[in-house]
Amino acid sequence: MSDYKHTLNLPSTDFPMRGNLPAREPSRIAQWNDMNLYAKLREARQGRERFVLHDGPPYANGSIHIGHAVNKLLKDFIVKSKSLAGFDAPYVPGWDCHGLPIEHKVETTHGKHLPAAEARALCREYAAAQVEVQKEGFVRLGVQGDWGNPYLTMNFANEAGEIRALAEMVKGGYVFKGLKPVNWCFDCGSALAEAEVEYQDKQSDAIDVAFPSVDDAKLAAAFGLESLPKPAAAVIWTTTPWTIPANQAMNVHPEFVYALVDTGERLLLLAEELVESSLARFGLTGEIVATAPGERLENLAFRHPLAGLDDGYDRISPIYLADYVELGAGTGIVHSSPAYGEDDFHTCRAYGMSFDEILNPVQSNGVYAGDLPLFGGQMIWKANPQIVASLEDAGALMAHDKITHSYMHCWRHKTPVIYRATAQWFVGMDLEGADGKTLRDKALAGVDATDFIPGWGQARLHSMIANRPDWCISRQRNWGVPIPFFLDKASGELHPRTVELMEAVASRVEQEGIEAWFKLEPSELLGDEADAYEKVTDTLDVWFDSGTTHWHVLRGSHPLGHEHGPRADLYLEGSDQHRGWFHSSLLTGCAIDGHPPYKSLLTHGFTVDEKGRKMSKSLGNVVAPQQVMDKLGADILRLWVASTDYSGEMAVSDEILKRTADVYRRIRNTSRFLLGNLTGFEPSRDAVAFDDMLALDRWAVDRAAELQGRIRKAYSDYRFRDVYQQVHDFCARDMGGFYLDIIKDRQYTTQPDSLARRSCQTALYHIVEALARWVAPILSFTAEEIYENIPGERGASVHLETYYDGLSMLPEDAAMGRQFWEQVIAVKQAVNKQLEDARNAGTIKGALDSEVTLYVDDTLNALLSRFEDELRFVLITSEATLQPLAQAGDARATELDGLKVAVAMSPHEKDERSWERRADVGANPDYPTLSARSIANLPDGPGEVRRFA
Repeated sequence: MSDYKHTLNLPSTDFPMRGNLPAREPSRIAQWNDMNLYAKLREARQGRERFVLHDGPPYANGSIHIGHAVNKLLKDFIVKSKSLAGFDAPYVPGWDCHGLPIEHKVETTHGKHLPAAEARALCREYAAAQVEVQKEGFVRLGVQGDWGNPYLTMNFANEAGEIRALAEMVKGGYVFKGLKPVNWCFDCGSALAEAEVEYQDKQSDAIDVAFPSVDDAKLAAAFGLESLPKPAAAVIWTTTPWTIPANQAMNVHPEFVYALVDTGERLLLLAEELVESSLARFGLTGEIVATAPGERLENLAFRHPLAGLDDGYDRISPIYLADYVELGAGTGIVHSSPAYGEDDFHTCRAYGMSFDEILNPVQSNGVYAGDLPLFGGQMIWKANPQIVASLEDAGALMAHDKITHSYMHCWRHKTPVIYRATAQWFVGMDLEGADGKTLRDKALAGVDATDFIPGWGQARLHSMIANRPDWCISRQRNWGVPIPFFLDKASGELHPRTVELMEAVASRVEQEGIEAWFKLEPSELLGDEADAYEKVTDTLDVWFDSGTTHWHVLRGSHPLGHEHGPRADLYLEGSDQHRGWFHSSLLTGCAIDGHPPYKSLLTHGFTVDEKGRKMSKSLGNVVAPQQVMDKLGADILRLWVASTDYSGEMAVSDEILKRTADVYRRIRNTSRFLLGNLTGFEPSRDAVAFDDMLALDRWAVDRAAELQGRIRKAYSDYRFRDVYQQVHDFCARDMGGFYLDIIKDRQYTTQPDSLARRSCQTALYHIVEALARWVAPILSFTAEEIYENIPGERGASVHLETYYDGLSMLPEDAAMGRQFWEQVIAVKQAVNKQLEDARNAGTIKGALDSEVTLYVDDTLNALLSRFEDELRFVLITSEATLQPLAQAGDARATELDGLKVAVAMSPHEKDERSWERRADVGANPDYPTLSARSIANLPDGPGEVRRFA
């Protein structure tokens, strides 16, 4: 037997089968850094249509977690796919650097009582270190961006820009100072944003308290009685006994029916619907004397329940009407402490209560003011039992119980928070700006004008804006951008030159950072009038920091915006940012520029394990991106993100990632086959024109061209899962399951420079050129590796390329068009099933051992007869013949109508070179182990003519 291996065109490539991604990816990052890939990309896309995805800044605290990875990778997919489509798509990463978590970390490490300037310096140092830690993680993920020049909210220029943004809002008439209940954390010593509040179970004292009637005649008249037969009292129910000392009113619903109930010693005022449950709770029996609608109780006067114990409580508590009163629990009467409840506050203000009249004895540390009767100097939570006892002593306690309920907690300290009225700075939602429009109206119009992905986000954000209160933008912390106001000591009014003074402060901050404000002496800016003004020491809410980046980043430090105010094409964050960054950016954008700072909003869900559970160290289900990259590689993590439906919860686990790695291997092995079979192919010399290619090769190129159109559309619509599925299906079904199997014989056995081989190589070349680009936004490392192994002239990086333009499409009227090949694929699948059954039955060992007879109807006969003698190459059998379906006899039916198949073991010898079994093997005594076809394909032979497959 002769050795003909040297006459075969066996595949060869430097592209290895094993990706070994954890080892190779870091060196690829170093290569990109050495070539300054991001700068080269900016240069290559200069002058192209701009696409701006503005980065929502992650908080500079802690190593990146899987949620960070999801967020940054989705952004990277978009930016890279836009660049692939030819856009100039810069990506400037950013970080949120101020705020309580960093200050808390510094306090924990260095102590709470540091000098303010030292604390700020340590916060800046800590934030800078955290930025570097996170940056390293993002770069390792393969995210391309301006990493050498990111934006940081603590950069001096951005701190100054934030002050200028605030000045614009002051100028627009949207900023005011007011007393208002805000979420307040005693441990923070500061107001909290809504996003900084979370809900946990808390045990509270639930008490029913009687407020004695002051004017019995008016109470009797409200119920249509001539007089009251005995003393009367209104009963409230509350779970916050600590608010009783600050009670100033009670609320009833104007449409509810209320009852006077005779309980023996006195009459009790209760909602009629809750009489039975209330009396049971009080341990009393009683009869209803009269009823009246709530609206008739307006302004009836009752006395504070502690009045008998101390003259400091000898005050009236009138009844005010309020629609928020409910009948779910309690008595149907709500006690109102306007300093500690948002609804209470608004109702009391609506009834004419001035800011000065609102009682606010709870200090910032949660301790009652020292002059509060009975309870002064006590922490409110510790005072609760004494308040309950005092109410009992006063004869006002009707019932007392302990309940567990969901209650507001600080997201950082995990301690209960309260509503507390404080003097704060607000952005007014319903104030008319200088243009006569309210911020709420502008923001709602902005929501309506924004594209949302997924679409449900629009209704969610619209509802939030429609119902949100004024935005409290002030905090009482050290580490934050200052609110650089001067207030008249006598009137409390802003300095008349406030906007001008803010610019002067911003200029200093631009040079020295926020410390410039804190060390500023008022006389430096105010001169002789300094003594008449006090300097505000509040800092801005961190949501104002990130919410104004469109102002000072897009039009300032990284001018990526538009002529009439910056407007990014896209903001992308987790769905929680409807109440966070999307929200604050919308309000500041509309206040400053009259429109949102974005055209579109894309939201993604959060990661869970394979059982749908949140990631938790206690459950042991946390997937750390660093560990995934060290074990499997960043491209596996990237492929997993692409494979998920990011609009909902995103399940990830070790098992899911292993399955993702299996898909990766399919794509990698397909790429390796394509590259390996381009041995000896030089595109500029060897490429075959599309019209001259074999029919099967033309189909393969057409299939790639059609797929590229769908991939472009999927990327444009941010449907990365579709890209993932279509590329995988193309590799598994069209290539691995059909085309690549068929071409092996032709690729390996025909002469190196034959049309049959060069046509096939041309198709492979076009496909791999396109494939490398298709996967580049997702499999960024692997795509680069594929790209550099493709023969022909190469650019510096696949990431500098645009979609491949060398693909051609079959004409609509092609004889062997798309529909033709879909039918052929169906036939081949049906025949494959019969071959597999024959192999399992021991009839044949492999497909090339077989001869198949296809019994076909007229339609399939017309289809398959076009291949003439080349049908066996399509079916990968040694012989394939067509016979009328009527002659099928015992042939086996298939899943395809009009087709039956008979499989038989070929009686002929195996061709040593092609492995086909042919009748003419050994016919030429000089080549006893070869068929005539193999002899023709030897280097000195005349070659083989192939037309179809």
